[in-house]
Amino acid sequence: MKNVTYSILKRKTGEPPLINGWIPYLGMALLFRKDAFKFLLDQQKKLGDIFTVHIAGRYITFIMDPFQYVYVIRNSKQLEFHEFADKMASKTFDYPALSKGKFPDLKENLHRIYQYLQGKPLDIISDHMMKNLQDIFEWKCSQATDWETEKMYKFCCSVMFEASFITLYGRVPAADGHKVISEIRDKFIKFDASFPYLAANIPIELLGATKKVRKELIHHFLLQNMTKWLGGSKVVQARQDIFEKYELLGDYDKAAHHFAFLWASVGNTIPATFWAMYYLLRHPKALAAVRDEIDHLLHSTGQKRGPTYNIHLTREQLDNLVYLESALNESLRMCSSSMNIRISQEDFVLKLEGNQEVGLRKGDWIALYPQILHMDPEVYEDPKEYKFDRYIENGKKKTTFYKAGRKLKYFLMPFGSGISMCPGRFLAMNEMKMFIFLLLARFDVELVENKAVRLDNSRMGLGILLPDVDIAFRYKLRSLRK
Repeated sequence: MKNVTYSILKRKTGEPPLINGWIPYLGMALLFRKDAFKFLLDQQKKLGDIFTVHIAGRYITFIMDPFQYVYVIRNSKQLEFHEFADKMASKTFDYPALSKGKFPDLKENLHRIYQYLQGKPLDIISDHMMKNLQDIFEWKCSQATDWETEKMYKFCCSVMFEASFITLYGRVPAADGHKVISEIRDKFIKFDASFPYLAANIPIELLGATKKVRKELIHHFLLQNMTKWLGGSKVVQARQDIFEKYELLGDYDKAAHHFAFLWASVGNTIPATFWAMYYLLRHPKALAAVRDEIDHLLHSTGQKRGPTYNIHLTREQLDNLVYLESALNESLRMCSSSMNIRISQEDFVLKLEGNQEVGLRKGDWIALYPQILHMDPEVYEDPKEYKFDRYIENGKKKTTFYKAGRKLKYFLMPFGSGISMCPGRFLAMNEMKMFIFLLLARFDVELVENKAVRLDNSRMGLGILLPDVDIAFRYKLRSLRK
């Protein structure tokens, strides 16, 4: 690889080899941003499983061996995540950093609220999401007497954004409630397009109308607006109650927190839903298997799938849809590109398997890049191929994967790891399952364009990658005949 310098910064004993780059401050940022996956694989071939890369003023040590992940993940005392995440989120969404002394225990109090996304409260919020999805699909049904053609990403975004918004924040009581949420969604899409640049620490003033759009979005979540919405979730109400206890947190700051929570709820779920739907429609065998599983469940529970019939699914029933879950996991494997980051809190030596040691300096970043694992042919045969039943073995969920003959503790990591694990991952999986379930139960669906949709790499390291283009599909009501 051209323009790669391996040791300009003097390294201490025990520190990994450094790829410094020749451009001041930027280092290897341009090559990394162009194709992080290829860049990291190239360096692994040259330098082994542990190396440090200078990227935009930061020194990031990558651990490439998945058997070493556990030593990073469990070392939460010296390798911190929350302060880094708080700093990035506060700048991106325009609220004061939680780590500052004037908001004692706010971070911990907000973290405790995630109990509303687990256990029995998860069942309640999932039931509300199912009802809201059905209402939206029923509205779609009324439009689709014959084949209706739409762009797939736009369709997924429209349905999932509205259902998630109503489930979390409540229904807009105005007669034009659909229109109000659509306007918020359109602004959200504009903001979201700038998210990778904000995450890269580029000043918002350099990003056109993004600052104005962000301010408008935050204003939607001011208390005088939110009190008009009907039937919001317990998790959002609990967050409101906590914010009210902090007098130094202004109305705008509270609204900014609510906007950030919305982004966290749909920013990755929407593109993940698109990829789940896209891969199913591209693979007729997969589509038939998942649809048969859905029809069998409805038949065995005596439920009808017509547009006027409400479908109810328990958590156990959702969990037992093994083909649907495997298909979802496979699309997540292929489209997720999160970088699991920790920050070294002090100069220390990280001890790894096999008597290996890594010297880290205070402020160094250490990173896991699970996409390398997800596309490893030693772990996944033909990793670039979509295999909807990859996570099924003998009719049950497959959770055992190997590399070099050894069982892997971590084999699928679309939601992060350890202290940086997404707290809403169970709800996100339920939402995607319910979307696909209702879509295939209610509609015949098929692609009308035969073009390949590829991953847009502009979000590498930030979560679920978006498609590089949208693609047309069509849908109509399924016949109720057996």
